[in-house]
Amino acid sequence: MNLRTLLIPLLFSSVACGAAAPPPPPPPVTLPAIAPMVAATDALVAASREDDAAIPISPRNPTWGSRTALVTIVEFSDLQCPFCSRVVPTLAALREAYGPDNLRIVWKNNPLGFHPNARPAAEAAMGVFELAGTKGFWRFHDAAFDDQASLGAESYERWAREAGVTDLTAFRAGLAGHRWADAVDADVREADALGAHGTPTFFINGILVVGAQPLDVFKKTIDAELAKAASKVAAGTPRDRVYAELTQVNRESAPKPDDHGDPADEPPDETKTVFKVPVGSSPVRGGPAALVTIIEFGDYQCPFTARVQPTLDAIRKKFGDQVRIVWKDEPLPFHPNARPAAEAAREVRAERGDAAFWSMHDVLFEAQHDLSAGVLAKLAAEVGANPTRVRAAVSAHTREKEIGVDEDVADDFQASGTPHFFINGRRFVGAQPEEKFDAIIEQEIARARVLLTKGTPMAGLYDALVRDGKGPPAPEKKPLAALPASSPARGNLLARVTVHEWSDFQCPFCSRVEPTLAQVMKDYGTRIKLVWHDLPLPMHPDAPLAAAAGREAFQQKGSAGFWAIHDMMFSDQKRLKRDDLDLYARSLRIDMGRWTAALNNNQHQLEIDAEKKAADDMGIVGTPAFVVVPGGSQTGYFINGAQPYGKFRRIIERALSEAK
Repeated sequence: MNLRTLLIPLLFSSVACGAAAPPPPPPPVTLPAIAPMVAATDALVAASREDDAAIPISPRNPTWGSRTALVTIVEFSDLQCPFCSRVVPTLAALREAYGPDNLRIVWKNNPLGFHPNARPAAEAAMGVFELAGTKGFWRFHDAAFDDQASLGAESYERWAREAGVTDLTAFRAGLAGHRWADAVDADVREADALGAHGTPTFFINGILVVGAQPLDVFKKTIDAELAKAASKVAAGTPRDRVYAELTQVNRESAPKPDDHGDPADEPPDETKTVFKVPVGSSPVRGGPAALVTIIEFGDYQCPFTARVQPTLDAIRKKFGDQVRIVWKDEPLPFHPNARPAAEAAREVRAERGDAAFWSMHDVLFEAQHDLSAGVLAKLAAEVGANPTRVRAAVSAHTREKEIGVDEDVADDFQASGTPHFFINGRRFVGAQPEEKFDAIIEQEIARARVLLTKGTPMAGLYDALVRDGKGPPAPEKKPLAALPASSPARGNLLARVTVHEWSDFQCPFCSRVEPTLAQVMKDYGTRIKLVWHDLPLPMHPDAPLAAAAGREAFQQKGSAGFWAIHDMMFSDQKRLKRDDLDLYARSLRIDMGRWTAALNNNQHQLEIDAEKKAADDMGIVGTPAFVVVPGGSQTGYFINGAQPYGKFRRIIERALSEAK
């Protein structure tokens, strides 16, 4: 078989589903999960050891895909890590695009120490793997990532039962006796040996990919590996040896670790692009004569942001006035005290200036374990600010607008996750060791001195260094597909901007975005209209019936009836069974005869299918998803996932400015 014969079906399979890549960074969306998509049975999963591979795989590793797949992704992950949750949709899209014959995904545990529920969840998952097999493991995996807030013994047992564990006594005993601890420990030791210190970390045929990267990053590497694998097979390598051979080659050609287990000093390619990130009015630590500007996006409750602060202190001591540090707030939504802490620090700055701000900044990280309201007021007093004023400002969100400006800049430049740096505009992600910072800083000092010798004034040095850098990318746009003639809507039917929402009543991210949408509707009033489109996802078993219930309420009671039952269903997503839906219908005085006939006979299936076809045609594969369309246009701006209010605000403002 020649290379062309092998590659044509491989390349076709990577695009046949028509799934569009989400814009970076990958937002927290829900896509078709593993359990209902498993095309490979346990017979296809690795039945023999691959201990000779540079990254070994054994039967104790849960696996999706064929033993003879041409590309293998080994994933080190943590069931409590929000970034691991965020990448689940991307992996689902990859499985759908490439299929089990071309792609295999291997799970390895790496529960991080600061996630208290991660280790018990990992042991529970491995218990389900032993007692219910591969399919059971992935079902448990989906349930855990679908509801990370519920990690705990009660949930583990419920998810295990739903995943197919019949001997719950053995499951409970195994958890109590840590029967599956050794399996988790083996993965952790392997992660440490490979330098996979954070999660998620991936090895694609041995090639390192760190973090919840966009779909395109994975596809680029997978496509290249498919071509290499096809060449191997064409030259006579058995398919079941492709992984071992390619992984060995790829690991040997990877950058060698230094004495600290980190990549070599040469900055990675992704740091070489310069971005035009504005300093704006953000707090600055350092003098005006700095040759290097480090812009840091940080979160006061983030352990990684705290971890990098001593490194930044060492850099300031080493380089002195040659370096200045700019702070920009990026409080992450899963850190509940991060935003109040940011508001407190900003209020201290407003009252006492930059010196007091940096003092507050430092003590916030020292007190990271407790950032409650009382502690924030106490810390403010310690740095010379008025604690009563600080407490009042935090309560009233007085400094919210300033923080929102920083969040907008973070969104513009895909600074997802914290800490996230730009060193003279060059992206640098994570709590990296000091020597990694040094390598880039020294290069930038040299670059800055060249500009100064050419006559660039010191006051304009940073602007000159980033003048030709990349600005914010334009928001992703999608042309509207043919939509059903009648869909539930709320707001002004003649509004200047229409927000189309594809959603799933059982999707936790869809529920999470509802308060944001309510705030959007309140703030924009008659200027916008919200239109609902059903997209029940395969791994949510109650979602199709819930969608039908919403449609019947709409048919009988109009938009008012639909939104009423919509609110009831989202108020408790665990109550979407038929009895629950019937109860909601009765409370709305719906004709129960027509209701029963409609739900029993799938009378609304054509409408729901039409909504799904429109989503498919537009490349929408997960929920929630939004297309914000200016009046007079047939193309809108795409918002993928349960994004924060600021994302909606910026897109809606843009659409309003373009509306006719």
